[in-house]
Amino acid sequence: MATTAATNTRYLVRSQGSPLTASTNPAPTTADLKPTEVLVRLRAVAVNPADYKMIDSGHRVQSWPLVAGLDGAGEVAAVGEQVSRFRVGDGVLAAFATGERSGSFQDFAVVEERMVAKKPELWSFEEAASVVVCYITALVGLVKGLGLRPPFLPSQDTTSSPIKSVLVLGGSSAVGAAAIQLLRLSLPPEATILATSSPRHHRHLEEYLGASKAVDRSSKSLVQDVQQLTPDGHGVDAIVDAVGAGAGSDGIFDVLRTDGLQRYAQVWTGDEEVSVLSRVDSVLFRSRDLPSIDGHEEVLRALEKLLEEGKYKLPLPVKVVDGRGLAAFESGLGLVRNGVSGEKVVVRL
Repeated sequence: MATTAATNTRYLVRSQGSPLTASTNPAPTTADLKPTEVLVRLRAVAVNPADYKMIDSGHRVQSWPLVAGLDGAGEVAAVGEQVSRFRVGDGVLAAFATGERSGSFQDFAVVEERMVAKKPELWSFEEAASVVVCYITALVGLVKGLGLRPPFLPSQDTTSSPIKSVLVLGGSSAVGAAAIQLLRLSLPPEATILATSSPRHHRHLEEYLGASKAVDRSSKSLVQDVQQLTPDGHGVDAIVDAVGAGAGSDGIFDVLRTDGLQRYAQVWTGDEEVSVLSRVDSVLFRSRDLPSIDGHEEVLRALEKLLEEGKYKLPLPVKVVDGRGLAAFESGLGLVRNGVSGEKVVVRL
């Protein structure tokens, strides 16, 4: 079945650093899809730091004009002939790829079936749009950076992890909030999961996401605060840096216990990589590293099941930008450029 819409409005930039503009083109139809592709009529899009960084710096942009956008939710408008999990009209959330065909900053975008999950029935499109990229990024960090094997992914590795305690830097970021939940799902119930944030977010991290304890990110005694919260007072086995906070935290690697694994998983932020001590096992991770992990083709199917079972929650409250269209995208990008904490910026379509 082909979409009945005649046009597709894209919100794009024509060259590095140029203003966002709107462009109207014919909408895709079933005939434009490969066998395993899904056409989504987007209803809401989350704005990620990667979006403005690509626009401003041209990083990883292969051609211009650029339609940015990695996160989004909407309704299935058409499916390829081999698609079996979705039907026209299904509410979905997905991980999109940037570009004129697949970026989510437009009314209609194309995505591979394996990168799509059904939207929880009780969730709004705005909530659903905020979930996928931070989930994928955090999952890659746990698998690639910490060597964990989450039980909800297929794996031949049945050994238990030696990691019993983790500090998440930037717990009130989208990736940090996702990491807390995935750590709680992947580690034994008695594992210690600590997270830094400003005090106003502590209750959300502890009572809603499942952190053992939240720590004031601005504390002058941060290292000592973390050490005192670990079972034997000797520190944690690993750090997940969800925001690149290690660069501004003096002596942060002192929270790693000297007789432990001393692992540091750092999300790619587009800035220089945090320098680490020679004794620390450091790994840089990002969402585009997903194909490097075992079971990568099942991560959205796994997310769908976790959402259905209530095991994975909305990581952060959403901040919906007023209005729609070009002005709303410009406002959303501006908010994320200026820095947000404890909420996810979403634009309606």
